[in-house]
Formats: sequence, structure tokens, C-alpha cells
Amino acid sequence: MEWFVEQDSIVRKIWGKGDTILFIFGGAAAEFALNKAVDWLYFTGKLPADPLGRLFSTVTYSRLLVFSNKEDAYKTIDNITRIHSNVEKNRESKIPDWAYRDVLFMLIHYSIASFELLERKLTDAEKEEVFVVFNLLGIRMGLKDLPHNYNE
Repeated sequence: MEWFVEQDSIVRKIWGKGDTILFIFGGAAAEFALNKAVDWLYFTGKLPADPLGRLFSTVTYSRLLVFSNKEDAYKTIDNITRIHSNVEKNRESKIPDWAYRDVLFMLIHYSIASFELLERKLTDAEKEEVFVVFNLLGIRMGLKDLPHNYNE
């Protein structure tokens, strides 16, 4: 079986600990509120109606990606893309690519920062590994103008 994220990956270590996940989402949630395109998040009314439920839903999707085989992970990403496409269609406004990239970069940054805060400093190779995993998510979602490596 081919995994989306290798079993010995640092990404599985990061996303396998509840404390780290809470730090990731705490930091990303605070920063996300500053995002200029955040209005799309409130369009369905689900976030303000049940913020904790949305947190757990997002964590579930994230863990499905990190701990699934490649085929199931691609199905999850395709479902995420479909959900966003439906929101765009229903609100008659496209979510800008830069907003998607901002969220992707938050996941990368807070994955690294949270682990380093709670555990240890990551090597450059481990940071690159985190980037590669989330960049694959962005590529599968069809995002444009993604960087080619962590340093970019």
C-alpha cells in the first residue's frame, strides 16, 4: 500500500499529537481571522454556529490526509475541493488563489512552529518534508503559483 504520508514521516509525528494539533489550529485560527478573504468561511453559517464542531471536522480531514493511503487521501482532497467549489458557486464568488495559498502556508508554518515549540527544533530536511506534504495538497486542489520548495 502506498501512503500519502510515509509512516516514518515527521508529518505523522506532528499530526499524531493532540497538543501539537491544538497549537496548529490555535495559531492558524488567530491568523486566519486576519485574512482578507475570510468572509467565505462564514457564508454557510457553520463556523459561527459551531466553532468547536468545525475545528474537529477540520482536524478529522487533516488526519485523514496524513494517515491515509494515497488513494483515500486523494479522495479526501477532492472532497475538500468539491466543498469549496460549492461554496464558491453558492455565493457567486471565487475564493482567490492567494487566500487558498495563505491557508496552505499557515498549515505548513504552524505545523513546524507548534512542533518546535512543544518538542524540538526540526531539521531543514524535516521542514522540507512538511512543505512537500502540504504542497501536494495544494497541487491536488489545483492551486496556482505554489513555491517549489520550503525556502521559497
